[in-house]
Amino acid sequence: MAENVSLMLIEDDYIDERNVERELKKLNINLPLHKARNGREALDMLRAEGYSRISPLPSVVMLDINMPRMNGIEFLTEIRQDPILKSLNVFIMTTSTEDVDREAAKNLGVSGYIEKPLSFEQFGGQNGATIDTFSLFLDLLKLK
Repeated sequence: MAENVSLMLIEDDYIDERNVERELKKLNINLPLHKARNGREALDMLRAEGYSRISPLPSVVMLDINMPRMNGIEFLTEIRQDPILKSLNVFIMTTSTEDVDREAAKNLGVSGYIEKPLSFEQFGGQNGATIDTFSLFLDLLKLK
């Protein structure tokens, strides 16, 4: 596993947070996991505003769309305008089936779109994720 690789999870639901941790553990992905409860908190963490600097930046950001304070689309809009954060690899995780959310995420350059509940065993199944998305996810973590 590559050194200096980490993940960021932006998720307001504790059960979904635990589910992601469990799925990562199943794949033996034991990377540092930076957790934020909403987009505003995540931005503050990434910009080291009131938090210690995350260095290097996470290889992958796993982002919920529906959150309080700053939702996932608002977060994506902010980071895509930030010269330091704009190239972050973001995978959307959501229960939303709204085409408008999917289109907005696509227009903001997400790396993948995964419907919850998250299960890496279901990549390529009926949950909206594909094998290509999963391969990209692993490549970004340098696990393949």
